[in-house]
Amino acid sequence: MARTIKVPAWKFQIPRLPKYDPDEPDVFEEMTLQEHLTELASRIKKIVIGIIVGFIVGAILVQPILSQIREAAQVEEGLDIRSPSDPVLIFFRIALYVAIGITLPNIIYQIVAFLAPGLTRKEKRVLFTSLPFMSILFVGGVAYAYFFAIPRALDFLSDFLGDYIDWNIDAQETISFYLALMMGLGIAFQLPVIMFVLAKIGIVTPANMRKWRKFAFLGIVVAAAIITPTTDPVNLALVVFPLVILYEAGIIISMVFAKTSLRNPGTDEVDDEPAAKAAAATATPAKKAKADMRSESPDDV
Repeated sequence: MARTIKVPAWKFQIPRLPKYDPDEPDVFEEMTLQEHLTELASRIKKIVIGIIVGFIVGAILVQPILSQIREAAQVEEGLDIRSPSDPVLIFFRIALYVAIGITLPNIIYQIVAFLAPGLTRKEKRVLFTSLPFMSILFVGGVAYAYFFAIPRALDFLSDFLGDYIDWNIDAQETISFYLALMMGLGIAFQLPVIMFVLAKIGIVTPANMRKWRKFAFLGIVVAAAIITPTTDPVNLALVVFPLVILYEAGIIISMVFAKTSLRNPGTDEVDDEPAAKAAAATATPAKKAKADMRSESPDDV
C-alpha cells in the first residue's frame, strides 16, 4: 500500500498588540542565549521565504518595469549596456529589488519581533502600533519616487543641454538612479512615524519640534541632497517639499496622539496630589484620630 505523505501545515497568525495592565510593573521579557538563537533562526527563515516568494513576483514584473523605465527615460531604442552579461544581471537585480520592496513590511516585522523581548509592554505597544503606518509611508515614498519624482527628474535631465549631448543613458546607472531615489524617499517618508515614536517615548516634545523647525528644515535639505543622485535644484525640490510637509504632519500627529509620553505618563497623578493634601488638611479631628489609630502597629501599642 502506498504511504501517505504528510504535508506540514502552515499557520497564519495575525499579530496582536501585547496586553498591558497599568497596575502591573512594566518589565521586559528575559530569554536565554539558546532561546535568542532559536528565535533568530526562525525570523531569518521567515524573511528568506518571503524574499523567495517576492522574487518570483519580481521576475514577472521585470519586463513591465523596464518598459516604463524606458518610456520615462525617453529612450525609444532601449537602454545601453556595457557588458554582455548586463541583461542577466539587470533581470536578477530588478527582481531582487522588487522582492525586497514587496516583503519589506515582513522584514521590518520580523526584525522588530526579534528585538521585542528587550522592550517593555508599553514600548511594544507603541512600536507595533507604528508598524502599519511605517509600511504605508514606505510604499507611499516609493510610489511617489517611481511615478512622480523620477519621471520629472529624467525629463528635466534629458532636455538639459539637449542640443550638445546625445541622451543615451546606461541601463545599470539608470536602475541605480531609480533605486537611490525610491529607497531614499521610502525611508525619508518615515519621518512622521519617527517623530511620533520620539514624542511618545519622551525624548522630544511637540513644542521642541516646533521650536527646532528651522534646524529641521536645514537637515531636510541636507538629507535631500544626499538622497538625490544629482545636484540640480529641480530634483532637490522634488525631495524637499514632501519632506517639509511630512515634518509638519509629524508635529500635528505628535500633538494629537502623543500628548503623554511613556516617561511622563500624564498629569492626572500630579493633579490629584494637591487635592489629596487639601482633603487631608480639612479632615475633622475625629477622622484624623481614627486614621492614626488604624495606622498604629501592634509593636507601638
